[in-house]
Amino acid sequence: MRNERTKKLVGTALLAAVIVVLQTVASGIKIGQFTPTFSLIPIIIGAILYGPMAGAFLGLVFGVIVVIAVLSGAEAFSTMMLTANPVMTIFLCLFKGAMAGFVPGLVYQALKDKNELVATAVASVLAPLMNTGIFSIGLLTVFKPIADEVGASLGFSGAAQFILVGIIGLNFLVELGINVVFVPVVTRIIKSIKL
Repeated sequence: MRNERTKKLVGTALLAAVIVVLQTVASGIKIGQFTPTFSLIPIIIGAILYGPMAGAFLGLVFGVIVVIAVLSGAEAFSTMMLTANPVMTIFLCLFKGAMAGFVPGLVYQALKDKNELVATAVASVLAPLMNTGIFSIGLLTVFKPIADEVGASLGFSGAAQFILVGIIGLNFLVELGINVVFVPVVTRIIKSIKL
């Protein structure tokens, strides 16, 4: 039992380190104006291997790195959000990250005994859905004036079109594709070598 806990702790710590590296290094990769979140891969893997609480923790690690980037002014859009409502900006970053790990882990646990491949695929879909969905809800409610302004500057007619076409239509679909391809493969490899 103690050995399992140690493996879980070490595995979660390694995945957290991967998240820090991916979020800092891969954040320079852009598709148009958007940056896909490669950090969801280790979050989902942690949620699958170690459960929903480990997934939530890894999501929080991701959220903290995002908050640090927001506070540093790394992205103009995030800086506008921070200036308009700092508490909600930080909450949104942390909450969407935690849910991107917790919900897939919970659903994976519920489905894994029926069909592990389906459980892994559903978890891979849920993480970007939580990340992008919660962010989009925040934009449409708390940060709608900023979403309208940024959307207009990018050629969209308003916040709704900016979110549907720009964020969901491009960013979400890229993240979804990345996760659905990589998570099952990496998870199967890790499980086969019994880390």
